[in-house]
Amino acid sequence: MKICIAQQNYHIGNFEQNTDKILCAIEEAKKQGADIILFSEMSICGYPARDFVEFNDFINKCYESIDIIKQAADTIGVLIGSPARNPHKKGKDLYNAAFFLYEQKVVAEIHKTLLPTYDVFDENRYFEPADEWKVVPFKGKNLAITICEDIWNLGDNPLYRICPMDMMMNQNPDILLNLSASPFDYTHDEDRKATIKANVLKYKKPLFYCNAIGSQTEIVFDGASLVFDKDANLCGALPMFESAMQFFECNEDGSINSPIIEAAARVPNKELNPKTLEPELNIDQVYKALILGVKDYFTKMGFKKAILGSSGGIDSAVTLVIACEALGKENVQAVLMPSPYSTPHSIDDAVRLSKNLKNPYEILPIKDIYESFLSSLKPIFKDLPFSLAEENIQSRTRGNLLMAIANKLGFVLLNTSNKSELATGYGTLYGDMAGGLGVLGDCYKMQVYALAKYINRDQEIIPTNIITKAPSAELRPDQKDSDSLPDYSILDQILFQYIEKRADPSAIKALGFQAALVDRTLQMVNNNEYKRNQFCPIIRISPKAFGVGRRVPIVGKYLN
Repeated sequence: MKICIAQQNYHIGNFEQNTDKILCAIEEAKKQGADIILFSEMSICGYPARDFVEFNDFINKCYESIDIIKQAADTIGVLIGSPARNPHKKGKDLYNAAFFLYEQKVVAEIHKTLLPTYDVFDENRYFEPADEWKVVPFKGKNLAITICEDIWNLGDNPLYRICPMDMMMNQNPDILLNLSASPFDYTHDEDRKATIKANVLKYKKPLFYCNAIGSQTEIVFDGASLVFDKDANLCGALPMFESAMQFFECNEDGSINSPIIEAAARVPNKELNPKTLEPELNIDQVYKALILGVKDYFTKMGFKKAILGSSGGIDSAVTLVIACEALGKENVQAVLMPSPYSTPHSIDDAVRLSKNLKNPYEILPIKDIYESFLSSLKPIFKDLPFSLAEENIQSRTRGNLLMAIANKLGFVLLNTSNKSELATGYGTLYGDMAGGLGVLGDCYKMQVYALAKYINRDQEIIPTNIITKAPSAELRPDQKDSDSLPDYSILDQILFQYIEKRADPSAIKALGFQAALVDRTLQMVNNNEYKRNQFCPIIRISPKAFGVGRRVPIVGKYLN
């Protein structure tokens, strides 16, 4: 049986575009003589559609697209994902479903059983779980069709009571097919392989896995669709972060007519679960994910050009490189805004970076604006000593200038704050925390350094001085980040334990970190939730990012 995997980038709610992509892929698959073409989870409407699915018109449009695609499914089996109405009087109104189309009919409708509600997922809010599990007969073969999470429980996952694959094994399936929309994080490529391998070893059947690619606001889907033969050899791997189509011949004995990419013995047996932050872990994937995140955010929102503040620091430098790669150097405007406390080398470094990248830049000194603020505030500030207030005036002046240019010229402001800063509140609301998209907001400072080194792997793009100098906000004389924060190499490890690993204070202290430092760090994290709650969307690259996947109260008392 010849099976095509169509790994495509969908736009949530853009039914016409999504349908056209699917139809084009079907036509190509028919030309190549495929028996089945497999698309990803919720391919009709895009994933996650969230509260859009609560609109009746949205669901109507899903069914209209299925009717159009059904006409192309004449000589080929087409497997697509879409919400489906629940005809029963009990339960939620919808299922997360897969529609199997053939001979211009809906041959089967398969419902997702395991509805994740952890991290960025909230499927139980919208969907009713499956209550029946049947294989689909097709051209003399029995197809066991599942949707994403349904293969992540082999009977030992404490989150779920049912293993959908187990429910179909007594029906003698020949081939396992899975439609997924599985988000990227820097551990997930290995996790995915280990999970699919475990399914194949358990059921002794070939498995075809189609994953979505593309970014949907903060969530990045990396594709990396996979094909395993019945012996758990990896025989197919579609590219990461790219749309692609590939064809595979599945033989009667469960083997695949493709070279073995990784023998079963070399495929990971367990999920990648780092105990500490490893800044360089899959840094090439992180870089590509951030580029795709920026590119798709702009493309799908209809934006063309970006602007950012270029300070001569490493965060703005890495953000600028990513933006130029995603949008084209001519579409990224850098603005240098030196204050009375900016060092000459920071300005020189920022200029050199833009010259290396060949992107447009402007220099707008803020000294006069800053002094105007101080003069206006003099009757209220009186002779009180210089403090955070004066520092933040500089940051907010820069934010105002960037937003003014963005509004006037139709740019979108990219925020350059990193995860370490956002975690500890080391940023100014309505100043350097302004922006339409947080590019590095899920990258700890040490990961930002790793990204800079990766960017410079073949040649110096980011000036070496930007990477080697001590980080500073340059808002007062001789200021260094280390004046306010622990060394990033220590801080990031504590933050990783608390945010990614969800370790409590005593467990973090037991790892050897100073008790007072742990208490201080975690208090900063909790006290600054109100800032993060007002922050822009952040491109997610870790297993636990700030934003929709991390929900803690703003006024909570824990650890205070």
